[in-house]
Amino acid sequence: MANLARIATVTLNPALDQTAQATNFHTGRVNRVTSEHADAGGKGVNVASFLSAYGYPVVATGLLGRANLEPFEDLFAEKGITDRFVKVPGTTRVNVKLVDRIRELITEINFPGITADAESVSAVMETVLALADDGVRWFVLSGSLPTGVQTDTYRQMVEQLKARGCKVVLDTSGIPFDRALSARPHVVKPNIDELQEVVGSSLGTLEEIVTAARALADGAIELSVVSMRDRGALFVTSEAAVLAVPPKARIVSTVGAGDAMVAGITHGLLSGLSLPEIARLSTAFSLGALGELGPNMLPKEDIEAFAELVEVTELKIG
Repeated sequence: MANLARIATVTLNPALDQTAQATNFHTGRVNRVTSEHADAGGKGVNVASFLSAYGYPVVATGLLGRANLEPFEDLFAEKGITDRFVKVPGTTRVNVKLVDRIRELITEINFPGITADAESVSAVMETVLALADDGVRWFVLSGSLPTGVQTDTYRQMVEQLKARGCKVVLDTSGIPFDRALSARPHVVKPNIDELQEVVGSSLGTLEEIVTAARALADGAIELSVVSMRDRGALFVTSEAAVLAVPPKARIVSTVGAGDAMVAGITHGLLSGLSLPEIARLSTAFSLGALGELGPNMLPKEDIEAFAELVEVTELKIG
């Protein structure tokens, strides 16, 4: 892949993802774990891992607790990711995922993150803007905000990056997502629940979802990707809409599946793919992640094989 663009991911609330597998998991009872797996993660960290595995030079920044740095440092060294994280006192949070492979059910328990202060957030902002000034053109802002971080932090980041001519992909939810929309990031990836929360109404039909996605930020978003669980994902621009539905797949872990899609979207945009091609390939990225423990990328030939199995439909809406 020639002339690789440099990409930075920002993760303000990373996590150690602990996946435990059990048979016939039941609440209120003793459950025996048959296997366990731990990964340094968090949404932007996962995106960086996927993009790095696909051949992109990636810089990762955000906030990390000093008390449990080693798993993250090991990951960055293994994947060749440039570490520009700001280290702060405390322990990076742990997210626990309990996988019942018999019933194909996954229970997630997400712990609170570190508490950040204004100084550490300012240090991240300075790092992000320095990367932009050094020539990084694409930024992926992902995940929730830890305690102590203002809810308009992503909005400020998007505004300042766009002022420097950078492209911004945003994957967050709740108030931070709502407030960041006014800064008009180039790409957003809400799930259907997050989109309904922003628009304040239930969205049932594909036409309603496409219309709502196009209305975000007064129609200024270049690409909105709305994931809809078993219904697939909608890829929406002002002029086109595509529905991508993956085949039924065996789920080993959901860790990083949505982040894999973000990585696939970013790769597709950088590669100049058409909207149907972006939908097909990014869905294949996500599909590949569902069959792996942790945020691990399958070989390119396997991803391309998965892409052939994704059903893509161009919708005539609007």
